Amino acid sequence: MTWSIVAHDPATGAFAVAVTTCAFAVGASCPFVRSGVGAVSTQSMTNRYLGPAVLDGMQRGLSPAAAIESALAGDEGRGIRQLHAVDRHGRSAAWTGQNCVEWCGDRPGQGFSVAGNMLAGEAVLADTVAAFVTKDDLPLAERLVAALEAGDAAGGDRRGRQSAALLLTTTEDFPDINLRVDDHPDPVQELGRLLGIWRREREPGLRDQPRRANPSGWIDLDAIEAGWRRRGSSLRFRR
Repeated sequence: MTWSIVAHDPATGAFAVAVTTCAFAVGASCPFVRSGVGAVSTQSMTNRYLGPAVLDGMQRGLSPAAAIESALAGDEGRGIRQLHAVDRHGRSAAWTGQNCVEWCGDRPGQGFSVAGNMLAGEAVLADTVAAFVTKDDLPLAERLVAALEAGDAAGGDRRGRQSAALLLTTTEDFPDINLRVDDHPDPVQELGRLLGIWRREREPGLRDQPRRANPSGWIDLDAIEAGWRRRGSSLRFRR
């Protein structure tokens, strides 16, 4: 009941998942990323244990195909699962169970994979792939949203629209981008709007946050207050 795209950008090391569906809060169930390891989406009749299991397998050195096979081995519901992944080498693989609801299918490629079920038709995946491949001048996050927009225009989820999500990580133990549209009549468009706000309001401050390279982050009280004043705020730290 979903379609999604998982992708790796070798230039930045980013891993990302963009996903949308006619169900509530898809971002709470389907997308999984891990810095330096890969990206996974687990969908159809979703088994959330599969996402971390595939990432664990790829972190141990398994290919995406082997990691997916290993994760599904203990799942008696594998026939109703859909699962796909990409790793740091750009390898991708997908599983669409034999009992998934039509239209269903997957399109793994170098550095990305697209998969979906309960779709209006094969064109949803084909147009998602085409947009992702041709819009390689865009940053990865915008490229993923553009790919979902193309699939949505081709019919998307045959039941309608409700939620979407974008999850992207680069170097840290937590995502750079974690955007969710849990309930909206046009969730992909709303996801693009939120991404624009993230670029404007959140991205500029990421370099000052606690990170692996600087575990405490920016802690100069005077400098932080000066930034607040430039933005018209009278906030002050206690001293």
